[in-house]
Amino acid sequence: MGVYLDNAATTPIRKEVIEAMNKVMVEEYGNPSSVHNYGRKANHKLLMARENIAKSINANDDEIIFTSSGSEGDNLAILKASEMLKNQGKHIITSNIEHPAVKKTMEYLSTQGFEITYLKVNEKGNISLEQVKKAYREDTILVSLMYGNNEIGTIFPILEIAKWLEDKKALFHTDAVQAFGILDIDVKKVPVDLLTVAAHKVNGPKGIGFLYVKKGIKLYPLIHGGEQENKRRAGTENLPAIIGFSKAVEFLTPEKKEENRKKYQMYQKLIVDALDEANFDYYINGDINSKLPHILSLTFPGINSQILLTRLDMLGFAISVGSACTAGNISRSHVLEAIYGDSSLVDETIRLSFGVQTTKNDILEFIENLKNIIIDLK
Repeated sequence: MGVYLDNAATTPIRKEVIEAMNKVMVEEYGNPSSVHNYGRKANHKLLMARENIAKSINANDDEIIFTSSGSEGDNLAILKASEMLKNQGKHIITSNIEHPAVKKTMEYLSTQGFEITYLKVNEKGNISLEQVKKAYREDTILVSLMYGNNEIGTIFPILEIAKWLEDKKALFHTDAVQAFGILDIDVKKVPVDLLTVAAHKVNGPKGIGFLYVKKGIKLYPLIHGGEQENKRRAGTENLPAIIGFSKAVEFLTPEKKEENRKKYQMYQKLIVDALDEANFDYYINGDINSKLPHILSLTFPGINSQILLTRLDMLGFAISVGSACTAGNISRSHVLEAIYGDSSLVDETIRLSFGVQTTKNDILEFIENLKNIIIDLK
């Protein structure tokens, strides 16, 4: 068995989640929209899962739209909010380090007559409320900023921005795919209008996520057909995946999240202390004072990240050199380019990301192998 340190890409499914999914596939195979007993039983399971998932962000049940992924949720939020508000303006604010699901959607909208302002992050990969205030205009209809970055872990000041935008006409969307399950998110305290989540980042199944839509906001559907999801997302609900998502959420108690955060911070400290002790030349990417603890982005000047990844992979260690959504693509990370520009440092950066299954021994084993490889490559 190897050591899996790529949890920001996806997480292993909990056995309890698999068991819950298997059970509903066998026992509750009815269509939740059917009116007979099989359908009613399936619909009851759906309602209970929706309630449980809504509680995880302190939302109302009817504010949750189940989607097939975080990418679909981002597309639904951005495309349909823009369509709904285009008569009031066509200006949108986002950042230059958003996930491709947001970045490419913005690029598409720019071909449809919308004007996109990309806030530039600082050297720590962060933005400020002042930047949002400066960019905001009378014709601004949407602000979309990620809660926490998937490559460097920087947490944007979402609370400050949400509160400032609360009395503005523009809607505020946040991609919380990496932050959900790590941070305590309460949409009553952080007044965002739209929020995206994916289950496979929290030890749930792939192919299921949700979009939170604040009550009173009416989005046109992205997928047309039946009247599922309160007429907001057509298609028979993927009940086994939704049940699996709900089961995964049961493990995301405030106490468990705090325990995990402390564990991940310890792992980061172990790695950083070892690199300092070995007197290696390296940089930590992201805002140390505002950072997701499960993501550690490291730059080793002079050491090609692809070579480092390959050497570690041969030894059974799974890491990343950027977003999994750009895997197989030879293009450089737009997140790292936003920080380093055209510097070779962009190609000398790796990403480690921890999960609930990661142990201290895993980290110690990784450290020893990483040190040996760096010494060999220098």
